[in-house]
Amino acid sequence: MATKTYFDGDFKCNFCPECKGRGCIGQLPGMGGVNNSRNFILNCDAWDNFPADDSVPVLPENLGIAPVTGAVQNIGFSKESDFYINYFKAAQKAGISICVGDGAPDEKLELGTKAVGDLQAKAYFFLKPYPDEKLVQRIDFVRNHGLAIGIDIDAYNIVTMRNQAFLERKTAGQIENLRKYAKLPFMLKGIFTPEDVELCKQVRPEIIVVSNHGGRVDTLEGSSAEFLARYGKELKNYAGEIWVDGGIRKTRDVQAAINLGAKKCLVARSWISHLVTGGTDKMAGEITKLFSASVVSSHKAD
Repeated sequence: MATKTYFDGDFKCNFCPECKGRGCIGQLPGMGGVNNSRNFILNCDAWDNFPADDSVPVLPENLGIAPVTGAVQNIGFSKESDFYINYFKAAQKAGISICVGDGAPDEKLELGTKAVGDLQAKAYFFLKPYPDEKLVQRIDFVRNHGLAIGIDIDAYNIVTMRNQAFLERKTAGQIENLRKYAKLPFMLKGIFTPEDVELCKQVRPEIIVVSNHGGRVDTLEGSSAEFLARYGKELKNYAGEIWVDGGIRKTRDVQAAINLGAKKCLVARSWISHLVTGGTDKMAGEITKLFSASVVSSHKAD
């Protein structure tokens, strides 16, 4: 569906009326997911299958932008540098958490970190599982801008990263050493298998992020909502906070996630679509709609 875009670029989003994973099947690089977007679609559909308390208000602390890179490759920006400052500025304007990712080449992390600095903000940094020596360098690079630092433990399975960088599955011992070196609250993201739950039990990070990378990694079939429902109570024993991403689209989805034990929900694709069609203000407006909708729901329940 053709639409006027705010930023220059040949965008890979199809701007569907609802971002449910069905309009971008097979588009990798792009906005789609692996296996014909199977887990992307399951992520979006599953939240409606779990109860939600509509009297629970959705607050800024319950939302964040997911860590996204590859603005040229995956989204269609003409320049990588055009993306980060606008994506982060919209989150800052709405009062929600900024999450920063990394990737290959190194400029992706450099541009994201610079944007955080330019906004005089602090952010949550998620680093891919590079060899430990490189991760130490990246921790040094982002530490002064970070609220917390984490490892995207599932990222070695990202299709679009293959042949671009050497990534590896990390052991609990490796992660513990990196955690000690970081000297900030530590996060594990990409928790989506029983083996990942065992890793959390051993490491006990401050924050656990249940995620299948938006359906963009080769992993078990299923949704992040289902995984959170199955393992959320156990994971709560191993971390201070549980976060989740994958298919969050409306206020009720966030309320369902909160009901299942999540403190924060991360969102990317749907808000990026608003960013490129209307700019920073439109994206911030879409974010704040979730707050106003939850206030209305809360008042109706009184």
